[in-house]
Amino acid sequence: MKMNTTRCLFGSASLGEIAILAGGCDQHGNILSSSELYNSDTNTWEVLPDMNTPRRMCSAVFMDGKFYVLGGVGVDKTTQLTCGEEFVLKTRKWSKISNMCPSRTGGDGPNLVSGESHPLIAVVNNVLFAADYAQHVAKKYVKDINSWVTIGSLPDRVTSLDGWGIAFRSCGEKLVVIGGPSLHGGKTT
Repeated sequence: MKMNTTRCLFGSASLGEIAILAGGCDQHGNILSSSELYNSDTNTWEVLPDMNTPRRMCSAVFMDGKFYVLGGVGVDKTTQLTCGEEFVLKTRKWSKISNMCPSRTGGDGPNLVSGESHPLIAVVNNVLFAADYAQHVAKKYVKDINSWVTIGSLPDRVTSLDGWGIAFRSCGEKLVVIGGPSLHGGKTT
């Protein structure tokens, strides 16, 4: 089935038979705040309420049965967003969460877009993790205090070009980092 709004560079995640897509940009380059839910059991798309903040190049996950969208590029097309949004399926409402997306430049101010990829995030046991490729560390999100803590370094052989070429995923009870080109020989690690 065709979705209601054609989009690219959106955030998406699935939970059981449903998948939610949020944000992105349309065929004219307009940055979107719209979202849709796909149900694979019924093969239908449902238009959901708009997010509070339009964004493209964002990432999304399900955590604690809720859908989260993090980061991305705002409508000015130059600033990396540090806010996130939570969508509660039962109430069909979005809530904005300030500073939910970790800075990827090491600073506290706004991040200017410089060809960076979408945020590299993953959930294991309802805990959100992020790969900070600028600082070469992995971080854990502490929900209760809306803050990120560094939990360790990324493997030495993992390199990327502003986040492109690496994967950061959950696999069962583990985080998996699949790296881009190595420093020696151009192979992936």
